[in-house]
Amino acid sequence: MATTSAAMTSGRPGAIGPADREAIERRTREVGRELFDRVARASRPWRRAWWEDRFMGATLDDPEVRVQLFRFIDVLPALKGPSAVRRHLAEYLGEAGGRVPWWLRTSVALAPPGSDREAILARTATAAAEVMARKFIAGATPDEALQTVLKLRSRGVAFTADLLGEAVISEREADAYQRTCLDLIRGLAGPLAARPEIPRIDRDAEGPLPRVNLSLKLSSLTTWFDPISPKATLDRVAARLRPILRTARELGAYVHVDMEQYDYRTLTYDLFEAVLSEPEFRDWPDVGIVVQAYQPDAEAELRRLDSFVERRGAPITVRLVKGAYWDYEVLTARRHGWPEPVYLEKRRTDANYERCTRYLMERRANLRPAIASHNLRSLAHAIATAEVIGLPIDAYELQTLHGMGDAINDALVERGNRVRVYTPYGAMLPGMAYLVRRLLENTSNESFLKASGASGAAADELLRDPEEAGAMRTLSRRSTPPPQAPAGLPPFRNEPVTDFARAENREAMAEALRQVEAELGRTYPLMVDGRAVETPERLAESLDPSRTSRVVGRVATADAGHADRALAVARAAVASWSSTPVEERAEVLVRAAAIMRSRKFELAAWEVFECGKPWREADADVAEAIDFCEFYAREMIRLAEPRRRDVPGETNVCDRLPRGVVVVVPPWNFPLAIPCGMTVAPLVAGNAVILKPAEQSPVIAAKMVAILHQAGAPAGALQFLPGEGEEVGQALVNDRRVDVVSFTGSRQVGLLLNRQAAETPPGQDHVKKVIAEMGGKNAVIVDDDADLDEAVVGVLQSAFGYAGQKCSACSRVIVLEGAYDAFVARLAEAGKALQVGPADDPDTFVGPVIDFEARKRILEARETAEGEGRVILDVDVAAIADRGTFVGPLIVADVAPCARTAQEEIFGPILAVMRASDLSEALAIAEGTSYALTGGLYSRSPATIERVRREFRVGNLYINRTITGALVDRQPFGGFKLSGVGAKAGGSEYLLEFLLTRSITENTMRRGFAPEDLSASSGE
Repeated sequence: MATTSAAMTSGRPGAIGPADREAIERRTREVGRELFDRVARASRPWRRAWWEDRFMGATLDDPEVRVQLFRFIDVLPALKGPSAVRRHLAEYLGEAGGRVPWWLRTSVALAPPGSDREAILARTATAAAEVMARKFIAGATPDEALQTVLKLRSRGVAFTADLLGEAVISEREADAYQRTCLDLIRGLAGPLAARPEIPRIDRDAEGPLPRVNLSLKLSSLTTWFDPISPKATLDRVAARLRPILRTARELGAYVHVDMEQYDYRTLTYDLFEAVLSEPEFRDWPDVGIVVQAYQPDAEAELRRLDSFVERRGAPITVRLVKGAYWDYEVLTARRHGWPEPVYLEKRRTDANYERCTRYLMERRANLRPAIASHNLRSLAHAIATAEVIGLPIDAYELQTLHGMGDAINDALVERGNRVRVYTPYGAMLPGMAYLVRRLLENTSNESFLKASGASGAAADELLRDPEEAGAMRTLSRRSTPPPQAPAGLPPFRNEPVTDFARAENREAMAEALRQVEAELGRTYPLMVDGRAVETPERLAESLDPSRTSRVVGRVATADAGHADRALAVARAAVASWSSTPVEERAEVLVRAAAIMRSRKFELAAWEVFECGKPWREADADVAEAIDFCEFYAREMIRLAEPRRRDVPGETNVCDRLPRGVVVVVPPWNFPLAIPCGMTVAPLVAGNAVILKPAEQSPVIAAKMVAILHQAGAPAGALQFLPGEGEEVGQALVNDRRVDVVSFTGSRQVGLLLNRQAAETPPGQDHVKKVIAEMGGKNAVIVDDDADLDEAVVGVLQSAFGYAGQKCSACSRVIVLEGAYDAFVARLAEAGKALQVGPADDPDTFVGPVIDFEARKRILEARETAEGEGRVILDVDVAAIADRGTFVGPLIVADVAPCARTAQEEIFGPILAVMRASDLSEALAIAEGTSYALTGGLYSRSPATIERVRREFRVGNLYINRTITGALVDRQPFGGFKLSGVGAKAGGSEYLLEFLLTRSITENTMRRGFAPEDLSASSGE
């Protein structure tokens, strides 16, 4: 590349004015028609690509068939043997039904299981997939890549090599990605340097261009590429990136940074700027980065890069793309309740692309344009813009995807443009995900290639200015009818979790931690009948599990006398609170939700300190508490509407009555969400509630009670009695004035409470109801066709999120024989990268366990586990063990289903891996415990998924995702067997647990007449 000084002082075109815009539009249409003509001439039946495109069009034209075949292509590398290939193909095509082409249906039908034709079908299907892969993927070795590159050069086309296999789930895989980058640069640099120069692609007006061009993804250089912890991520990535940049500079190669999903965007730019500002690379111009035009802030990103170049003093290249993650971005944003970060209409993306193109051309001295598109309108616009503002044809380049639109490449080369092909490189297995993405793009109904080719759309229509209203169809979106809501309240929506990819949210959380840290050590009283009750001689200390020398708070401790007084107040409060109109009771919850929302970061910070919850876990817990308030408020208004079933001469109505006094005994592991849900449900139903918080998390519970009182909960209807379960807890649950005991915790305590509640002492005029959720021994089944990238990560997150201290955590993973060895090997490697540390460090994934007692119990369970299987992961936490209650993650493989580690709930970071010969055995192992709370499956077989749906009996079943993180209303939570009584927290039936149903019938006939019947017969 030319020297920095030459690049920075070269002539810069002026700003584009209105007259230029008109000229650009006229010239765009002229160039566009020329390109259409050239492409049409280049697309002829004697070219192989013409037949490939026709075959793909005929096979993939139907969207349902296309989806099913892509699912088959995605799973194909994992399938072992002809029978697995045939079975999956038949299952996928079966889901498309009669829409499958006749010849494809016939091919499967004529290859029955176990026949010779089955093997032929499998070989044919595999060969077809490999043919398609070779169309898009350059090769699996540097030699194969070199041959592809030489073929491209013979056609006058340059390349950039994109490394496949971007799903990095271990540090070993990140090292392998780095080595592949280095090997490719070294393997191509020498042979390409020896080749004769092709001026169009090997130089521009400022001098020679690097012949080796590498595109890489920064997220593939570390296991944990996480915007919540930008500094730690930058350090990890930069350590592997620098040797690649150093080698590229030494060998005269170019390195380009690809852009990925939206939440990686800012961190990617930060990393790019930080490393390339270092003295070693500051003056190096042979680098670039991607900007995605489907994001409305693309122009702002270009301005940021322009300012960076001004500070740095050396130009960079910008590859302008539309963006390849549209579906992912939209679905992810909607699932989290965030604004969509991309345009929802294609024409808006196209218009933004043209605005960004003009900006790049104007700022060419700093930002060298690489216009990447298959849209002839977009390419023509770039060419026209350069011409109108006076840039030479070698001042920019046009880029396309390997294997797509070869006729477009030829057309551009014919007219003298420099064309660079984005050329995927890598093995078949990791390349399949990329292949499917490319195929989806190539056959999408929105694809310009499809519109300009098979559909025969008119050139003039396709060349219209996207700024014109209706120039392109809007992207179709499946509309979902809004949920119904009670009068006066908007429909329920889950509270969005915080997007920590945004710097302002990270700063807000960090500030909340600083503020809360300054408030640690305060004293919190009991709350009985609205009055604070101090117990100076009986104070319990709540410690920070990350730093056990730090006291989070000192909390008053109730005794049996306090319990007696609170029960008397609660019993007296039921009448007035239950007669309060349901809308007013619901409004208390809505106001409480608003207060929590306004204090979200503060409440999350309290969880970080008191319960050792990492940032995301704490934030999600606060969001769930808000959800419980909002959801139960609406549900109670709905349930309060009397159910009528009148007949002539008789009225029949069912209404709801509160049960009375409810004692709530919540756990510590979801210190705000679960106590909140367990409290506000009976409260809004008109009951009086006495909350006995967990001994490990009383400070957060005190904050919650204060918020509910601030929101309007009557003093007598909600009382706060922290203390020891053996004393105040027993006094409460055994009292005859209690109507309901709501408990979440261990099986031992839950069963004890159930036995005690079954007793009916003298003076008790009712049967106590016990609502108990008592944990689980949750299993994830991994099928032999599972996507191991997803399964390994999902199991680790499910097993070790919050140090395994969730009742829904995965403690057993059952892997089918065909995937067992590969899964175990990758699981062990991925586990080594788990970040263990204090909860207030945003880089932490596995924090401390809750207290010393828990650590002692878990360490004992570790000793047992180590003797019951083969240890494949044992994370050493010796360096931080003295600071807090840390326990390193442990994974033990080859565990027998009957072993204690596979049967007993541990409630800590220990995972047992078991082998199953087939799905039947896997299901038997999964259900072979006394628990039935959560379970999971990773599989790509429709038949397997359907069978597991039918046969895996657990309260919450998750397929191809983590088994933790249930959301209110979406995934009502609760199990059966000895996991609980079947109540589903966060579901529409949960409030009924705290209500009695009364039926009232009135005979309205008087002397043979009923007033309503007379009015009806008179015609009124």
